[in-house]
Amino acid sequence: IIILTYPDRIFGKTKGVDKLIDWFLALTAAEKTYFIIAVIASIFLIVQIVIMLFSLGGGDFDVDDVFDGDVDTDSGLSIFTIKSMTAFFALGGWCGFVAQTFMEDNIWAPILIAVATGTAALFGVAFTMRGIAKLQNSGNIVKSKLVGATATVYVSIPENRSGRGKITLTAQGRYMELDAVTDGERIPVDSSVEITEYSEDFAVVTKKQQ
Repeated sequence: IIILTYPDRIFGKTKGVDKLIDWFLALTAAEKTYFIIAVIASIFLIVQIVIMLFSLGGGDFDVDDVFDGDVDTDSGLSIFTIKSMTAFFALGGWCGFVAQTFMEDNIWAPILIAVATGTAALFGVAFTMRGIAKLQNSGNIVKSKLVGATATVYVSIPENRSGRGKITLTAQGRYMELDAVTDGERIPVDSSVEITEYSEDFAVVTKKQQ
């Protein structure tokens, strides 16, 4: 990213962009693949971090057509989400790129390294998000103030109250994770929803129209 942003500082003020292009073209096909994946995933990761820091949500990223669902363990840990998958490709891409650079004649070792480091990032983000939600969700919740609030689906919500999903939102001065049901169709991960009712220990939500 630094190379792409400041090519003149790295390669000199003359023909810096040309040298950057020549450097990229000199890469092997495997190195180019890792590099492109890493750069794109890193950009998405930075955007998500900024969105999270400023509490702007994240529900605009609807990947239902790409990956319809998530994996939710018995402990409520949602593994395959936009954030965790982006971290997987970002860290795995960079580690695979570096490994391929030092092991040009070896294809499988960099792949294994990329998958291993990406998987570590995937689970790391999943556990981190779960820990943040639990920490910030401690204390009493004023249920009436949650009605009308906008949240993001973290674990997909089954249709017609046939099961519970999870939503995340920033309300009452803290980031929280809540169980949620819906009276309509199934709501996929990262959809933007509105809380219409809050019961004893779960919220009733409807999917917001984009």
